[in-house]
Amino acid sequence: MKKKNLHIIKEVLPGSIAEECGMEPGDTILKINNEEIQDILDYRYLIQEEELVITVLSKQGEEVEVEIEKDFDEDLGIEFENAFMDDYRSCSNKCIFCFIDQMPPGMRETLYFKDDDARLSFLQGNYVTLTNMSEEDINRIIRFHLEPINISFQTMNPKLRCKMLNNRFAGESLKKADRLFEAGITMNGQIVLCKGVNDKKELDYSIEQLMKYIPVLESVSVVPVGLSKYREGLYPLKPFTKEDAKQVLVQIHGWQAHCMAAFGTHFVHASDEWYLLAEEELPAEENYDGYLQLENGVGMLRLFRNEFEEAYDYIKEEAEYDSILSKKLKLYGYGERKEAEVLVVDEDVKPKRIVSVATGKSAYDMLSELSAKIMHEFPKIQINCYAIRNDFFGEQITVSGLITGGDLIAQLENNELGEVLLLPENMLKCNEDVFLDDVTVSAVEKALQVKTDIVKSSGQEFLYKVLDIDMK
Repeated sequence: MKKKNLHIIKEVLPGSIAEECGMEPGDTILKINNEEIQDILDYRYLIQEEELVITVLSKQGEEVEVEIEKDFDEDLGIEFENAFMDDYRSCSNKCIFCFIDQMPPGMRETLYFKDDDARLSFLQGNYVTLTNMSEEDINRIIRFHLEPINISFQTMNPKLRCKMLNNRFAGESLKKADRLFEAGITMNGQIVLCKGVNDKKELDYSIEQLMKYIPVLESVSVVPVGLSKYREGLYPLKPFTKEDAKQVLVQIHGWQAHCMAAFGTHFVHASDEWYLLAEEELPAEENYDGYLQLENGVGMLRLFRNEFEEAYDYIKEEAEYDSILSKKLKLYGYGERKEAEVLVVDEDVKPKRIVSVATGKSAYDMLSELSAKIMHEFPKIQINCYAIRNDFFGEQITVSGLITGGDLIAQLENNELGEVLLLPENMLKCNEDVFLDDVTVSAVEKALQVKTDIVKSSGQEFLYKVLDIDMK
């Protein structure tokens, strides 16, 4: 029998309902409205009610009942020692494309953990395969009406899905999507495309089958498989070429046109990597249907560019009314360049501020272009853009989120970095100043002798960080 987790309070937020009711760190929540709590999903669902009776075991060992009246969906202000309030569920699949199987040895233990936990889909946006989802899980999702749930479909061909996931139940588990559809649980889907496996006709078949779930299934993203250099003994997958990417985009654009005509939604989306590999223009913002899969790399570059342009226009407009901002921008040469001049920086203009930007190869061209625009408008700013080659995982990995501290140090140590090095937030472990290879931000600063500044995935923040201004 599984041992129950203790839901021990780690922190009570100041001014919260929990503080008013006398709850303290070290107390344990036993029940809410006489129902036991399995995990964070139970807790969040149960505390929505306006009237609560919470059974608490105080840190002194006394069991008490706390009665609460509050607004519907108002939070209690409690943080638990185990934020998930349960153990994470590991994945039972052995997917032919799994990136964790392509990790080098010797990394921290948590990087080798494979999760396939439906609860993480709601809490963190993770994708699940449905193979590890029990009947109880399905019933709880429907009962609590938890949504959206993100599903890694990979293929709608049951036999092929069993092969791709190396799980004989993987085809049968697709029927769980039927249950979610019938209950009206909003879904988003993903297909990790593997060359010669689930592409071409198989991709057409999968998209056609997934269309049956519209509108409950709001979107499906198609992303290319990520291949590191650590694939010895694994399924012999091959990387997509430029011509392959062009063909994938032709397929997806064809289905988008069909879905727009039939349902008023583009429905299926190609991740940004396909456009970069094919060397084609990114779609306009309206093609992304509200950016439903940003975290899956769908529309991230388009949104970044649009945010940059809006912030760029806003700053120029505000400078006309804000004397302090205007003075600072003029320090960077704002307004000195003539309209007829080309988008270059004059060599004889001495910069007042030098910043550097490091990113993966996939985002380098866009950041270089935006940097050139900044330098054109502000000729006394110099921006050095560096595309970091991924020696750690292999050159086929081009996203910034898999750049390591070691690669940063090795490739930047002999370059001019100026007064600050800007790094994208996704290079770091969540809420920690640590890269994938356990090199810390402070170690990078020490090795490169430069201050670092972390930039969120926002075109607006990128511009503000470069200009060193606070527009809050």
